[in-house]
Amino acid sequence: MHISEGVLSPSVLIAGAVLTTAGVAIGMKRLDHEEIPSMGILSAAFFVASLVHVPIGPASVHLVLNGLLGLILGWKAFPAILVGLALQGLLFQFGGLTTLGVNTLNMALPAVICYYMFGWGMRVGTKMPVLTFTAFACGSCAVLVSGVMVGFSLYFTGEAFLPAAKLVVVAHFPIMLIEGVLTAACALFLRRVKPELLEGHYVPKSS
Repeated sequence: MHISEGVLSPSVLIAGAVLTTAGVAIGMKRLDHEEIPSMGILSAAFFVASLVHVPIGPASVHLVLNGLLGLILGWKAFPAILVGLALQGLLFQFGGLTTLGVNTLNMALPAVICYYMFGWGMRVGTKMPVLTFTAFACGSCAVLVSGVMVGFSLYFTGEAFLPAAKLVVVAHFPIMLIEGVLTAACALFLRRVKPELLEGHYVPKSS
């Protein structure tokens, strides 16, 4: 998911930075002081999970866990992912500082989208099969959308990147299954030991 320095056009970099700034602002506005420890743990989990990279042209394939972050944090996934990516860029030169906005957007926006799509499955009283299915779908879809967004980021830079963009999307299909299983397993575990993490961020529509 990490796009390297010197690949994207200035217009794509600027658009990514602006949209990420807006997402981080929304996430920070919704952040309560009590949520900072859990947010830090999830940011650290994202940091560790995405350290193992398989280079695919100008980008790379790795675990993301953005579906899980989306289920638990919602919009707060933006600052959590931004911190993880910034540390990776500074400490290990993964991605880069100029691409920080685009890389954050490509991972955090799908997390928020899947939060709204599948957050209902985390409500109190949801049966375990439904919770398992929605958590699996959330983890898988978040990776799929991230892969597509990475592909579009490359394509909007230049049509010469189209083959690499297609390869990035296809290469994430196995990651989708792994992420789906991991997200479902984590959701089931949290349902048993700390259900408020799953239930505290989804507000069902009033009847």
